[in-house]
Amino acid sequence: MLDELDRRIITRLCGDLGESLDPFGVIAAELGITRDDLLARLRHYQETGTMRRLGAVLKHRDAGFTANGMSVWNVPADQVERVSAIMTRRPEVSHCYERPRLPDWPYNLFAMIHGQTEAACRAVAAGIAADAGLTDYDILFSLREFKKTSMVY
Repeated sequence: MLDELDRRIITRLCGDLGESLDPFGVIAAELGITRDDLLARLRHYQETGTMRRLGAVLKHRDAGFTANGMSVWNVPADQVERVSAIMTRRPEVSHCYERPRLPDWPYNLFAMIHGQTEAACRAVAAGIAADAGLTDYDILFSLREFKKTSMVY
């Protein structure tokens, strides 16, 4: 059962985290609670399944990353964990996820690569490929951005 403070916390977390080095401290202060109390509530939400994850939206264009490519990879199922660990260690990769293969789409692992140029993104993908021992991949570059908002509950 959610109480009034839970509702205020969830509503506040639907908005921007801001540019503070301690966004949870700022949010806690806005809510009139301590940072530790806020973090304890967030841990409780995860433990009880109230919240599966807390994600942040990177406004990559505002941060100077104008070339953004979704790299798509054909990775053997028994190698997904190892390869995804290689990908997520790269600071240029903002997110990585596995999807089922489709009959006409062999790729099952996806990683968004951000850079200042397409060549820079391609170099990151080539580095990942070399580190992971893969050759079957491609990069789909963004042409336009249509939406960049957080979920609102």
